[in-house]
Amino acid sequence: MKYAITYSLLALALLTGCKKDTDATTPATHSEENTPINQWIYEQMQAYYLWTDQLPVENTTDQTLAPEDYFNSLLYAYNATSNPQGDRFSYLSSDAESLEAALNGQSLTTGMQFRLFYRDNANVNVVGQVLYVLKNSPADLAGFKRGDVFTKVNGTTLTVTNYSDLLYGSGTTYTFTLGTVNTTTGTLDDTSTTRSVTATTFQEDPVYLDSVYTVNGKSIGYLLYNQFVSSPNGSSSNAYDNHLRQIFAHFKAAGIQELVLDLRYNPGGSGATAINLASMIVKYSGADQVFYREEYNTELNKYLQQQYGSDSFNAYFTNEANNVGNQISKVTILTSEWTASASELVINGLKPYMNVQLIGETTYGKNVGSTTLTDDSGKIKYALQPIIVKVYNSLGQSDYTAGFTPAIVLSEPFNLYPLGSTQEALLQTALYGSSTSGRQAAGIHAVASSLTQKTLFGKLLIRSKDQRIQSFFKNRF
Repeated sequence: MKYAITYSLLALALLTGCKKDTDATTPATHSEENTPINQWIYEQMQAYYLWTDQLPVENTTDQTLAPEDYFNSLLYAYNATSNPQGDRFSYLSSDAESLEAALNGQSLTTGMQFRLFYRDNANVNVVGQVLYVLKNSPADLAGFKRGDVFTKVNGTTLTVTNYSDLLYGSGTTYTFTLGTVNTTTGTLDDTSTTRSVTATTFQEDPVYLDSVYTVNGKSIGYLLYNQFVSSPNGSSSNAYDNHLRQIFAHFKAAGIQELVLDLRYNPGGSGATAINLASMIVKYSGADQVFYREEYNTELNKYLQQQYGSDSFNAYFTNEANNVGNQISKVTILTSEWTASASELVINGLKPYMNVQLIGETTYGKNVGSTTLTDDSGKIKYALQPIIVKVYNSLGQSDYTAGFTPAIVLSEPFNLYPLGSTQEALLQTALYGSSTSGRQAAGIHAVASSLTQKTLFGKLLIRSKDQRIQSFFKNRF
């Protein structure tokens, strides 16, 4: 069985990730062929699920259900009003191999993240706008850039009833018809210009942009970081973590006095990488400085306590050579509704130690982590991603299921400047205290985003290949 406790909201949708899981060998609903798979599912959930005490008794469950339906029937249901502490994040995948690739930053993608708006007050027609494009991706090579808008896909006008099929269907090649924003009238005009792009398997470098700015004599470092991934293709090279170290070496040498960490598009990822990044930022005081503390279900807590002691629940900051914590007066973190999991772990973990200012939108609100569970025998092709742990900072705080609300609430305007530009709304506010950027186009209201698709799949890696968790399963069964 494979284990990887994780903190992220994974992209598994068109233009940003994999297609919906399909499995031609999946037995039909209410088939006895489902029983061995569902027995395996129940066994895993009983051992690891954070809310194992809320699971139904096994012999009362219908193990002839399709595995997806059976898995969902076991979950501790979330309700915003009556049960806000419930499970919003556990999920099942019918393709374990594709899931693991995507979690390592590799997926079938055009390389283009976008958001969707209603185009009219009747909330019928929809227009898309590019938020960012991955470097050297198919979308980048096709000429897409931040701020581009599109009104049609494959010749069909986007509407509230068809955008999901057009953008998240089974196809891999898309022809986008572009529009233009009239900056005088604030209206959106159609054009006949089209661009075609085909999704391909692509590895994303999570470090999107870094820079150093001088503002009123003060040196300010800026890092736009889009996913907590340590290495390409799940390798052990730590290439992406080492890239972060190189950036902070530059920040340190430049003598930065403040840091702007841009996590507005970051849904999370590896907790080990979160430790590394946070350790380069924190005001480091020693090896016993707690970054976060874990809490599992009752039986797993007991086992870990007995086998490894209470200290095994703690994750500590590490002594990073390129730490800038002692030279910066504050860290400003740029956020959005898509900032989640490991990103929130960093926010929560840094707050007890230094001045952390948030600018942007309220974050997603994910203070729990999951693990990838697969069948060692290879007979079961499914992968489970159940929530198994809740995390707290050094002060015992974990009260952000509703997200972190920024001190300065600011949404990106429709008139988008390039990321890294001092005229870009969120960065301008972080550097100068306010923004003069952007004008919202008339009649355009937000409806959805490709980044929203990431929030459908909860994941947060706490400790990759955690032998403590693996040992628990072997001793229990």
